[in-house]
Amino acid sequence: MRRNGGRNKDDRGHVKFIRCSNRGKCCPKDKAIKRFNMRNIVEQAAVRDVQEACAFDLHTSKVVFESAILRFAIHSKVVRVRSRTDRRNIYEDYWNQQYIFLLRLY
Repeated sequence: MRRNGGRNKDDRGHVKFIRCSNRGKCCPKDKAIKRFNMRNIVEQAAVRDVQEACAFDLHTSKVVFESAILRFAIHSKVVRVRSRTDRRNIYEDYWNQQYIFLLRLY
């Protein structure tokens, strides 16, 4: 059992739902796993064609905000299952994500 029930709701009674970007299923906004991802807008096969057709040098990567339900986030390896004692350490996962995000920018 998690001490917050897997939610970040505090004293609110109801939270709006969002759609999982992985499967499209509804999930409360405070329960979803939220991540920023650097992702190419255009597929890798079409990048060269787009660059040849354009007169300007375009950046094809974009920062995308993704949200996922916990079980789909575990399945797609966005987050890992942690033991009961490791779950209490909330900063380790947060700082690893920030470091990975900064590495992707450069």
